[in-house]
Amino acid sequence: MENNKIRAGVIGATGMVGQRFLTLLENHPFFEVTALMASASSAGKTYREAIDGRWKLAEAIPEKYLDMPVLDAADIENNKQYVDMVFCAVNMSKDETRALEENWAKAEIPVVSNNSANRKTPDVPMVIPEINPQHLDVIEAQKKRLGTKKGFIAVKPNCSIQSYVPMLTALRKFEIKEVAVSTYQAISGAGKTFESWPEMIDNVIPYIGGEEEKSEKEPLKIWGEVKDGKIVDADSPLITTQCIRVPVSDGHLATVFVKFENKPSREEILDAWKNYRGLPDGISLPSAPAQFITYFEEDNRPQTGLDRDIYGGMGITAGRLREDTLFDYKFVGLSHNTKRGAAGGAVLIAELLAVLGYFN
Repeated sequence: MENNKIRAGVIGATGMVGQRFLTLLENHPFFEVTALMASASSAGKTYREAIDGRWKLAEAIPEKYLDMPVLDAADIENNKQYVDMVFCAVNMSKDETRALEENWAKAEIPVVSNNSANRKTPDVPMVIPEINPQHLDVIEAQKKRLGTKKGFIAVKPNCSIQSYVPMLTALRKFEIKEVAVSTYQAISGAGKTFESWPEMIDNVIPYIGGEEEKSEKEPLKIWGEVKDGKIVDADSPLITTQCIRVPVSDGHLATVFVKFENKPSREEILDAWKNYRGLPDGISLPSAPAQFITYFEEDNRPQTGLDRDIYGGMGITAGRLREDTLFDYKFVGLSHNTKRGAAGGAVLIAELLAVLGYFN
């Protein structure tokens, strides 16, 4: 094991998010991928064979993984010997995913999940490290419920909310009352490319199943508090959303309208965004952007194609802040959905867990 790195498994390694995990972890300073796992239909093949014709990213397949065997993700008893923790990005039902993640945790292997199955579980932290790292405190209560000493589950939130929740978080001191958001979401959020989804070319689909409920409810868990061994959601603000699929490869863009109890000035909002630091003092993580929120003064920014990869796709961008006739202000936000919003966000959580000693 190189430099005593943490041995990481990737469950769902053949899917689009699993592929993104592998590109992000290829030369990671904390983690070394030691197990690739997928469904029983891929098990027994090399990764080269299992991924043949299915690689969906612009980046090349990292050569170091091509000849690794793909293991059956359900064979926990055998596979746990190869890993210290696992990243999970499976395409299964919520009940199946929840059971799989809990079984891995009960086998004393920590799980950092990209899936939505456990996001509503009260003792499972759903974390954006720059916003709510204190929610990791609930892990001790979760371990008691699961009967584990080391195993637990931590999840990342929905990919689309990271295009606007960071900006709103920086403004909570002004007492946000109401928020209206429309998200314009890339096809990679559905695990698709234009080659596999030609219906999306020159088209917009005004529906993404389950997305609006997640977009309205998940921010309240992120802004909640740990009480008596569970996370209690915040009771405000009121959020309403519409989620639209647009013909873009990567990057979720949001248009946001917000009303405050104590309306700030435009300068106060820009200052809050610029100076929002996020991660606790003294913690430096390899995947964290140098600037969490970057504001563009240009009228036509941020643009998905130009700005989604800021700070390696881990930064959040904002623009077009102006007063509104119905709400107090409106603005535009953007995040990379498979980097910050999916695999990259999960890797960032794992980095924080590693620094805090949760994998020891």
